[in-house]
Amino acid sequence: MNIESIQTFLGTTAIDIALKVLAALAFWIVGRWLIGRVIGLMQAAMNRNHVDPTLTKYLGSIIAIALNIALVLGILGYFGIETTSFAAMLAGAGVAIGAAWSGLLGNFAAGAFMLILRPFKVGDFVSIGGTVGTVHELGLFGTTIVTPDNVMTLIGNGKIFGDTIQNFSVLPVRRVERVAQLANGVDPLDAIARLRAAVALIPNVSKEMPPEVNLLDMKLEGPQIAVRPYTHTDHYWQVYFDTNEAIIKVCQEAGWPVPSALHQIRQI
Repeated sequence: MNIESIQTFLGTTAIDIALKVLAALAFWIVGRWLIGRVIGLMQAAMNRNHVDPTLTKYLGSIIAIALNIALVLGILGYFGIETTSFAAMLAGAGVAIGAAWSGLLGNFAAGAFMLILRPFKVGDFVSIGGTVGTVHELGLFGTTIVTPDNVMTLIGNGKIFGDTIQNFSVLPVRRVERVAQLANGVDPLDAIARLRAAVALIPNVSKEMPPEVNLLDMKLEGPQIAVRPYTHTDHYWQVYFDTNEAIIKVCQEAGWPVPSALHQIRQI
């Protein structure tokens, strides 16, 4: 190859390729910026219309992926690459990747179903995948929750959708379950009246659904009283602990003896 041929190549083909590369970079930068703007405007519009934050974030992720794939195909088409053959190759690669990453794709499919069925949303207090906590984020492949001991936990959507889901935030109140073990000789009807009055005074106990205080069982140690106040999920543990304290205070103020079995345990 002589110098004249090299100069001709540099003056035509190389410059043309360089211009196309620069144009492709410009398309990529501008396209990514436009995609970001579109997603931002869409999410802002959904937020203005008070759409569920979980749905907003999930749809934003799906649309962003679709637009990025369209951008890549457009850039390849600009270079003259046949996109139909590329699409076929992409489909073949998708089958291979799907076989290798079946678990991830299963999580993705489960996430899509959860988006449609919406068993919970961001901010709900739930029990999912054997873990209890507050929903922090619903992702494409996994859901992030914050447990009561303040640990960020990521659970695969496939495990969530294939297991029991408990949402404690859907209903207005939740029942606290406690049992008061009394000693033999204590009048259970008097105990029920005293406990019902004491529990009703606990802060954040529901007024619409009064506490349930009933005779639960008769044990060798004495009668058992079921003490069940209702409260909002946000106040569950406060009412739980306050109910325990109320039971102790009622027993002390009434001067009731400690059940025999509990007394023996204390002596041991």
